[in-house]
Amino acid sequence: MKFHSLFAAALAAGVAFAASPSLAQDYPTKEIQGIIQWGAGGSTDTVMRAVTPKAEEVLGQSIVLQNVTGGVGAIALNKVASGKADGYTLLMGAENPLLYKVMGLGTKDYSDFVPIAILARGTPILVARPDAPFDTYEEMMAYIKDHPDEVKFGSTGPGGLPSVVSSMIADAEGGLPVTFIPYDGDGPALTALQSKAIDVMPAVLGAAIEAVKAGKMKPLAVVTNDKVDQLPDVEPISKANEKFSKYLPWGPFFGVFVPKGTPEDAISKLEDAYKQAGEQDSFKQLMDNRGYTLMNISGKEAEDFMTKWQSSTTWLLQDAGMTKKSPEEFDIPKPE
Repeated sequence: MKFHSLFAAALAAGVAFAASPSLAQDYPTKEIQGIIQWGAGGSTDTVMRAVTPKAEEVLGQSIVLQNVTGGVGAIALNKVASGKADGYTLLMGAENPLLYKVMGLGTKDYSDFVPIAILARGTPILVARPDAPFDTYEEMMAYIKDHPDEVKFGSTGPGGLPSVVSSMIADAEGGLPVTFIPYDGDGPALTALQSKAIDVMPAVLGAAIEAVKAGKMKPLAVVTNDKVDQLPDVEPISKANEKFSKYLPWGPFFGVFVPKGTPEDAISKLEDAYKQAGEQDSFKQLMDNRGYTLMNISGKEAEDFMTKWQSSTTWLLQDAGMTKKSPEEFDIPKPE
């Protein structure tokens, strides 16, 4: 009996030691998984692969990046959400989950996660294959009007950047009679554009700019109210149709998230690692060259940003008749 009592006491002490704050502070003690919502070569992939090496250096552990595509990013989100909230699996995503509920794509969004870092936001651009029979946004719309359903637009599914930009166009122009071709991210779609499988792609400037400069695709308009420094000769879409001004500025964003319930120590260390990574001069330069706007925010600031973004975008889609459920059902306030 005495032996059993001593063994039980020793076991209890061992468990208490293993759960002690001092040991918890050893995070991370093993490899971390980074699940990227979109395919290789796309905007999210580009941002995450640029910033993560420095975060690895700060953490002292490797972060293995994996592209998990499908369901407009929902498969990756559900994969991370259903796993352990221990800080060893990160969701590296874009803005899309904030639209899942109104688009009927799922019941989870970033309210189920903690934002480790919102790293940057992008500027949308409308690009076409080099030999498309139009060179400007105005010429594209005229061609579409004369050839309904003939022009093929690339898409990343409901709630993706292309669907939001296409909704803007449809609302501003009173319709958009084109054929949408789905892809698992803007990277594969832009590759398809260059191979002439599609005619037009609403994309992120950062993902398209190198191919534009190389003449592999041509820009029709930047989806902004003003010209951008990276492509000063490309006209803003609101110049072609002032109705776009009510939506702009608008753009996607890219961030790192962990499920709620992740230990505070792990959250703190991850926030610090990605904060330092986002402050590197090389990362800042890449973001500027690609047309991304650096943000590098976390905590309440990141949550407030996402709340505002979700409000404006879900109601834009609702007004354009693109949603399956009203934002009101999820207590998403309408922008004033």
